[in-house]
Amino acid sequence: MAKAERSVATVIEDHEASGKYFTVNGMKIFALQQGRGEPVLCVHGVPTSSFLYRKVIASLAKKGYKGVCIDLPGFGLSERPKDFDYSFSNFANFLYDAVKALKLKKFHLVVHDVGGPIGFALAARHANRIMSITVLNTWIDVVNYKKPTVMRPFEKWILGEAELKMISHITWPVMFKNMGVLNSGKIPPEEINAYVDLLKREDQGKAFLKIMRNYDSSPEFRDLCYRAVQNVNYPVQAIWGEKDPTLTYGTFGKEIKEVAGLKEISTLNSRHFLQEESWLAIADKIVDIAKSVHLKTSKKEA
Repeated sequence: MAKAERSVATVIEDHEASGKYFTVNGMKIFALQQGRGEPVLCVHGVPTSSFLYRKVIASLAKKGYKGVCIDLPGFGLSERPKDFDYSFSNFANFLYDAVKALKLKKFHLVVHDVGGPIGFALAARHANRIMSITVLNTWIDVVNYKKPTVMRPFEKWILGEAELKMISHITWPVMFKNMGVLNSGKIPPEEINAYVDLLKREDQGKAFLKIMRNYDSSPEFRDLCYRAVQNVNYPVQAIWGEKDPTLTYGTFGKEIKEVAGLKEISTLNSRHFLQEESWLAIADKIVDIAKSVHLKTSKKEA
């Protein structure tokens, strides 16, 4: 066990070395950041952090873009203040302050899981900063959304704490294999278990429980999310891990397709953590939509 823990620690140290810390509203925040060029801001969900995007961001950097993923307060290597408002709306406000601190005037936006509603709110409030949106397995109709069965216990007091305590280096790889990826054998065990240590850290995952009990399901917030993808001046695309057993393509992929008025959705042979096994395809699609923005601009100028 000691050897495995050291290996996980090394993985996290390498991850930390790939980013930087900065301050947002008095909080110490970590951002995974690599490359130069146009910024691509990736928003993570639960129970993950910027670590999920490490392969996508490295690939974007090689393609001439600046990949950025900010650990939301309470997750990954960022601070976990007890008095923070862990709501989607406030996370969106936090991200706006964070991108200003990082001097990202305009950026391509990538969202996943709860990062969807958070990112949509950010885009709706600050559309002038958005160059494009790439949607990965998430949801947008917050009013009618129901958490997957496996996530519902975390809503409940006592039960949620008990379920969280059970997430360990023994149980997580099983969950990761069943819901996250199609072939976990291709991912080093220490990288899989890094998710556990990054989730719990000094607060043992209490911040995770706070967000799980604080989903915004109001019609007003749904309208805000819809504004991010309807009648906008930037392109929107969706890429789906079609084998996702939780945020299924048949329900949630088609939902974003209808709401955003997309002609099609790009499907990948992946599950919920598609960034782990289809990062090259995701990076390629992000670059494609980024190039389409410049092509459209060139045509207008001509």
